[in-house]
Amino acid sequence: MKWHHVAANWPAFYEAILDKWPEADESDLDEIDGDQRAFIAYLAEATGQEVEEIREELRDWLTGEIPSDVVMDPIHDNHSITLSAKYVNEGEDEFADDAAFGDDKEDEE
Repeated sequence: MKWHHVAANWPAFYEAILDKWPEADESDLDEIDGDQRAFIAYLAEATGQEVEEIREELRDWLTGEIPSDVVMDPIHDNHSITLSAKYVNEGEDEFADDAAFGDDKEDEE
């Protein structure tokens, strides 16, 4: 994942951040609001580690997958559904129930 994924969905990453850095505090994360430099400085202070160590830990953490609760966020769902419109046949609604896709009523006869 890239930092822009984290910054754009900052509150949704709180759980993953707190799992990785239990020294972090949710109210402090609110103030950081996705600012990478502020986050690194905060973690260095909270953990007592050097800034370079935190940068390395953050790089390693970013190589992981986007947490499922972030991927499943309704904002992502609607965006993904909208992007899928190019694969939906003409006359069908990309927001319609998946069970209805491809059902042209011709197969029933």
